[in-house]
Amino acid sequence: MREYTSLSKDAMREELKAARAEYAALKAKDQKLDMSRGKPNPAQLDLSMDMLALEPTELVVTRKGTDVRNYGELAGVDECKELFADLLGLQMKNIIMGGQSSLNLMYDSVVRALLLGVYGGSKPWGAQGELKFLCPVPGYDRHFAICETFGIKMINIPLGEYGPDMDLVRQYVEHDASVKGIWCVPKYSNPTGITYSDEVVRAFAALKPAADDFRIFWDNAYLVHSHGVRDEKLLNIFDACREYGSEDMVYEFCSTSKITFSGAGLAVLAASENNVKFILQQMKVQTIGYDKINQLRHVKYFENVEGIYRHMQEHAALMRPKFNVVLGFLDREIAPRAIGHWHRPCGGYFVGFEGLKGTASRAVALCKEAGLTLTPAGAPFPYGIDPDDSVIRIAPSFPDVAELTGAMKLFCVCERIAALEVLLAGE
Repeated sequence: MREYTSLSKDAMREELKAARAEYAALKAKDQKLDMSRGKPNPAQLDLSMDMLALEPTELVVTRKGTDVRNYGELAGVDECKELFADLLGLQMKNIIMGGQSSLNLMYDSVVRALLLGVYGGSKPWGAQGELKFLCPVPGYDRHFAICETFGIKMINIPLGEYGPDMDLVRQYVEHDASVKGIWCVPKYSNPTGITYSDEVVRAFAALKPAADDFRIFWDNAYLVHSHGVRDEKLLNIFDACREYGSEDMVYEFCSTSKITFSGAGLAVLAASENNVKFILQQMKVQTIGYDKINQLRHVKYFENVEGIYRHMQEHAALMRPKFNVVLGFLDREIAPRAIGHWHRPCGGYFVGFEGLKGTASRAVALCKEAGLTLTPAGAPFPYGIDPDDSVIRIAPSFPDVAELTGAMKLFCVCERIAALEVLLAGE
């Protein structure tokens, strides 16, 4: 097996003919598999079923006597705030509990900023003319969809092995007051799987924004989602911010969507005490509080942070073989041909594959034609536009190992076809 670029044109044509024959055989199997999102497999959801067997009478009254069946506790019950404060290395006063969706909290945070402003800001974002968000790419398509929905201009920031290009971030944030925020998935990033280095986190904390209402949207979705071999450590951004007096600059988000039940978990907004007080004043008009019974249910089930980590070891045992399948196929079928590269994530839900320029759309289309639905090419970029048409997000979590094996056989053949077509088109 040789690198494709070292082959003669005739050898490339023979290789393409063979790859197309393999594709036809795989297509004839008529497999149907949707790997477009990072959904937990039913076996992962089964891990939390004991939570539903908790005695209902244990889920009625908090330790301070609040009846959770009734109104109240806008920020959430103390036991739950304490659990997630411990998980995030913060204090209860920094925590607001939400419903099952951290995406909902992020969306609401943007809407409140647009309509009502943020703590320390001079006026609402929506009254300030053109607004911009920085978007490390490849990144999370749902972040970008929020900005696009509200007409916020998005600016691509290259994401490297250690995090975003902080020189470029600094240039925009510190010299352009229309830049109001940046999206970040700092640990096991979606889709590349990288974790921001300590130096990058400190560079975020040290920013001196031109705007008095700039916010870092720190989507820490995969903070406990190691695959069990090695857990990469992410510096606590609030610890770093305390060194610079910049705690008010950060909104941190997380959830149990990929810990317990994606459709019935908990979400968290963590922020400085100033931000929390300001946000709660706005939220009290929107809601009287989220599901406190579910908050107590999670606390009773996990008991403490150690309980969460024990639970996530079971998730890791299910996830690790799937990532091994993906990386194994890429190592065997793609690496020797030198037609793509990728980071080897230690956790999270995705492998970010980068093929040759101009191949992503073709490979995704070939996969779909043969029954494998992937995240659309371009999705990891603002406006769905990948300038190089090279990045594909692989989401291994939902299929079982046998299904994933078939999917990766097909994926690699499609990548080979797309790469050879591009190379031959350049003759």
